[in-house]
Amino acid sequence: METPIYILGIESSCDDTSASVICNAQILSNVVANQEVHAKYGGVVPELASRAHQQNIVPVVQQALTQANIGKEQLAAIAFTKGPGLMGSLLVGTSFAKSLALGLNIPLLDVNHMQAHILAHFIKSDDNKMPPFPFICLTISGGHTQIVKVTNYFEMEVLGETIDDAVGEAFDKSAKILGLPYPGGPLIDKYAQLGNPKAYPFTKPKVGDLDFSFSGLKTGILYFIQKQQRINPNFIKENLNDICASIQFTIVEILMDKLKNAVKKTNIKHIAIAGGVSANSEIRKRLQLAEKHLGWTTYIPKFEYTTDNAAMIAISGYLKYLNKDYSDVSVTAKARLKVTE
Repeated sequence: METPIYILGIESSCDDTSASVICNAQILSNVVANQEVHAKYGGVVPELASRAHQQNIVPVVQQALTQANIGKEQLAAIAFTKGPGLMGSLLVGTSFAKSLALGLNIPLLDVNHMQAHILAHFIKSDDNKMPPFPFICLTISGGHTQIVKVTNYFEMEVLGETIDDAVGEAFDKSAKILGLPYPGGPLIDKYAQLGNPKAYPFTKPKVGDLDFSFSGLKTGILYFIQKQQRINPNFIKENLNDICASIQFTIVEILMDKLKNAVKKTNIKHIAIAGGVSANSEIRKRLQLAEKHLGWTTYIPKFEYTTDNAAMIAISGYLKYLNKDYSDVSVTAKARLKVTE
């Protein structure tokens, strides 16, 4: 029987405060407090986010320990998100993690948020198949779009990334153009299920084989909608499902094209996805089809580990703890941090 190693993970990079307890790669609790305050502003307001983190962090950590059925004195270490993210939000989690680790006299583990999205694939559960090394991971979220070659837990190489906007932003901004509430990405996914993906062809951006660009696509969608509304003021209302399906189809096509290029280039056929946008139903469906038609083996995380959550911070912390890769108390939060740092 292996000795139980309990690690508390804390995630506060954007607008969700989350805490999770892991025991030897198995999640015992994963508590997330969402912030409703941003919806009325149509996006995350950094100052309001950090204030909400301050209110949420103590109850969220307490709830995570209670659900895991352990006392804080049983913790072996504390892992927290060092970056990237909103500076004010990161500072709340960093300061709290440092104070708690000092108070309990246990090691501190700083975690790269982008690496953690990828390492969420190594959370142990009954139905979870873990990717073998090396594998390719498509990391897609509100702030990031990257193709990463993963050689081992902490050796990663960016093969391609967005030169402007992230894919999550492309979904949310398109939703905003259509007058849908924030966050609009999941709503585009919902309406797209009922529409015709080939109704309106949008132009795919021309960039390098493995790089992404979404700003031109967003502009193209905006001009298209404005033009149609001049002809018919009710255009969006009458064609919402088809518009959403066409937008989603184009975005997912771009992602799949780049993945195919990455497979060609590296000859690696183990493909994982990570990040908030990996909850999108179309990208999941297309990856499953790629298994059938392209001979890939695909790894799709559980829904609760796709958006920002502390379980992914906890598993990353656990892997670092096994490596004795502890942080110094002088560690500082970093708003900008590459996946390879």
